[in-house]
Amino acid sequence: MTAVLAGIAEAGGFDAREAGRFLGTSAGSIVAASLVGGIAPGDRLEDEGGRPPAGDEWPALEEAERMPMSGPLAAVLELGGSAAAPLASLALSTTAGGGALVRRAMLRRVPEGTRSLAALGQIIAVAAPGFEGRLLVAAVELDSGRRVIFGAPDAPSASVSQAVMASCAIPGFFAPIEIGGKRYVDGGAWSPTNMDALPVEDGERVLCLNPTGSLRPTARALAGAFGPVSRTVGASEALALRHRGATVQTVNPDEASAAAMGTNLMSRRRRPEVIDAGRAQGVRLGLSGARAA
Repeated sequence: MTAVLAGIAEAGGFDAREAGRFLGTSAGSIVAASLVGGIAPGDRLEDEGGRPPAGDEWPALEEAERMPMSGPLAAVLELGGSAAAPLASLALSTTAGGGALVRRAMLRRVPEGTRSLAALGQIIAVAAPGFEGRLLVAAVELDSGRRVIFGAPDAPSASVSQAVMASCAIPGFFAPIEIGGKRYVDGGAWSPTNMDALPVEDGERVLCLNPTGSLRPTARALAGAFGPVSRTVGASEALALRHRGATVQTVNPDEASAAAMGTNLMSRRRRPEVIDAGRAQGVRLGLSGARAA
């Protein structure tokens, strides 16, 4: 996501920091908070702070990268833990009837994660300002299964770092984040993008970056089965915004970016290749006139 935005800026498309509003889900909340904090996408790519926190906070990431990414969804939900972590937020992104009740039932089947996001919270606390009207962060209240958009007028009081940690707390991997006596997990447990929560007006332009949209199922990588779900949910949410008069452009990873990313979205091994492919895709988007309001 960051590389795509850097490429768009390099090609003269637009500076994402100047957008009128941001809504971040999961890793997208880190990107959104950084932009609101005035950090240029290109600078994040060159800064070690753009990497996931290192050290004791993320010791199981390498272990998760070695786990086989296969098996039925039911088994993944039952197993939880590091093997399920790369899939959990995607697996729970269904928008089937029942809403919060469905999320609550599914989340109860996933063992509670134990890994800490404290290091990420410290980085965001330094990099991002408070909620000042432009930033929205999606998370899910663990015990009720309902979606909460931090930064919205009716949302519980939280710091940006708390909200980002909550939005990134992948069920079964990271420990839930407690805010105001309630526990929250990854916003992806509701939707990959949560676009429909944007308070858009007639004539506004929306650019949605959906990194899960190009996943494809294969015999050895069933995680790719969530790609069609992600694209369907994103299309439905984009349609909702268009009905309110907004112009929506959704960007999924192109062929080169998807190949560089692979199906294990927790892996850091291909980071240089992902950056190069994402930046190249962003340059093409910038040259074609990608814009956001």
